[in-house]
Amino acid sequence: MGTIFFAFLTWGIIWRAHHSQAPDAGSIIVIAPIFALGALAFTVYAIAVMTAPIRAFLQTFAPIYIVDGYVRYRPPDEFSDVDSSGYVAVLFEDRDLACEWEAFGEQALPERTIPALSEFSTYGGIHKIDGVATGVLPERTTPFMIGLARRL
Repeated sequence: MGTIFFAFLTWGIIWRAHHSQAPDAGSIIVIAPIFALGALAFTVYAIAVMTAPIRAFLQTFAPIYIVDGYVRYRPPDEFSDVDSSGYVAVLFEDRDLACEWEAFGEQALPERTIPALSEFSTYGGIHKIDGVATGVLPERTTPFMIGLARRL
């Protein structure tokens, strides 16, 4: 809205300067660039604010994978974030890495690999292990997700 408002102000000032019959109407055009910069600033702000939500929305269209293989837990290493508790990974049947995510929690994860049927997405992590939800996604939803926060 700010972009539209400031763009109309800029256009109105320029139009008024060129179409007015008043003798000093042309002098108002000197403030038009100020409002044009305001429109540009609002545009840059809108792009900066909306980039992450749009990227997250587009990731929801990525596929959900189901792998009958293994789930591997391992403790943090030297490349982990300071508050990381380790890594969780889904491995194929031949123990090749399918996808891995950094985990955050109170205790460091143990070094452990378990056989499992895993459902996961690259953007959201592991959704289910052997049919049991991990809590990444809600079990039940509402139409259009309206009122979902009250149910969680």
